Amino acid sequence: MVTEALRFLINTVFGFLVYAALLRFIMQCLRAPFRNPVGQAVSALTDWAVKPLRKLLPGFHGYDWASLAFAWVGQVLWLVALAGISGAAFSPTLLGYLAILAVVELVKAALWILIAAVLVQAILSWVAPDGPLAGVLNALTFRVLAPVRRVVPPLGGSLDLSPLIVIVLAQLVLILPVAMLEQAVGQIFR
Repeated sequence: MVTEALRFLINTVFGFLVYAALLRFIMQCLRAPFRNPVGQAVSALTDWAVKPLRKLLPGFHGYDWASLAFAWVGQVLWLVALAGISGAAFSPTLLGYLAILAVVELVKAALWILIAAVLVQAILSWVAPDGPLAGVLNALTFRVLAPVRRVVPPLGGSLDLSPLIVIVLAQLVLILPVAMLEQAVGQIFR
């Protein structure tokens, strides 16, 4: 019971930090505006680590490598903490496995961020299409929705199936390639 409570706390704390750092990286890559509640929350959660890291890892070609490095280190520490409470015996092999698994977990997290952004944008397009989150959600989803919209135009002129198609495709990527990556990494370190 205590282990489950500890696991919950670790998942909550590291989840907020890792997802916020990864979202910060994605938002900067996609040139999403930060002058909105999401951008301000992401900055508030990650500034304490990203700003000092930028002295070691400055941005290059428009990518904020400090945010991505912080997300990766946070993911590695998250996995180490979970392995620690599970009673794993730490070794260089296990740490190597966790370092590579952290990359796979970040890919999964990025896909979940995409799914959440598409879902929230679809819901808000019915309720508050010009709300304060419209700009950031559009920036996060436009590059994946636009190609689908070119192939599958809106039905009846108003029913846009592109969010549903993107969510299904992202789920398939989570089920097939990402799961295969996890298995491959596991087999390498056995």
